Amino acid sequence: MIKTYFYNHRENRMYHDVDLLRRSEMLQDPNNLLWIDLFNCTTEELKYIGNIFDFHPLAIEDCMHDSPRSKVDNYEDYYFFVFHALRYDEEKDREIHTEELNVFFGKNYLVTIHKKPLQTIGKIAATSLRTPHFMNRGPDFLLYSMVDGITDEYFPIIERLNARIDELEDEMYVEPAQEITEEFLALKRNIVLIRRVIQPQKRIFANVNGRYSFEISEDNIPYYVDLVDHLERIADSVEFQRDLIAGALETYYSLVTARTNDTMRVLTVISTVVLPLTFVTGFFGMNVPFPFQDSYALTAVVFVFLFVMTFFMLKVFRKKKWI
Repeated sequence: MIKTYFYNHRENRMYHDVDLLRRSEMLQDPNNLLWIDLFNCTTEELKYIGNIFDFHPLAIEDCMHDSPRSKVDNYEDYYFFVFHALRYDEEKDREIHTEELNVFFGKNYLVTIHKKPLQTIGKIAATSLRTPHFMNRGPDFLLYSMVDGITDEYFPIIERLNARIDELEDEMYVEPAQEITEEFLALKRNIVLIRRVIQPQKRIFANVNGRYSFEISEDNIPYYVDLVDHLERIADSVEFQRDLIAGALETYYSLVTARTNDTMRVLTVISTVVLPLTFVTGFFGMNVPFPFQDSYALTAVVFVFLFVMTFFMLKVFRKKKWI
């Protein structure tokens, strides 16, 4: 599916479903802007757009396959971006998965390619049907609006992970070991995935020695500064969460060790108490004649002796705080 949105600067008006064969005519005015959105497109549609704009075959190939990392490639006349949106669903085994957004960024055009519907793209497209709000400030502002929308969707995921970490810190004192271990693994996997998405994306918009990795107009630089601030806040939150998980995991291992030691201590006390009792009963239970073995009084004496010895051992253990 190919959707087109064309902003005519001279008329200050939006057009839709324009004829792409008139691309050169529409883009003669550098203030005009053409946005082409390809959703779940076929290989033929992708190659068709690539032929119209003369996109490099390697960039077209990247659009056909999922890329694990965000990036920006400079092809002289245009830039090729790869971004990732995040989707979160606790009911699935893989709670967080990525949705790729490929962007061709030209002087006065933008081509976006994505396999699945993206909420941010849908909102911008719906607005662009009514008003040129996103398209009358140049392609860099339109790109910013898309990436900023994707970035804003990270914050609810970060907040939910924070809540789960807080819950985990409380539950690890009472929940069974297997459930806690699975939760630790799930959280660590989610944090690693978010970190893998955020770090390259943050580098794309980094200002190195006063220069960005692609051309941004002076009027739109403050927006990108704000975008970088959002990405850095998310990156800091992810690093903080990773430290919290590491600290909670160390505490959990200490708790497990302490519980094991308590159990072993109790079992050792029980074994120590039972050992002399077993020895005495085993000694008197041998099939060997003993003096007074037919006396009921001797049985009572042995029983009292076992009881006194057990009481004395427990008193000593309690005094030494072993139990």
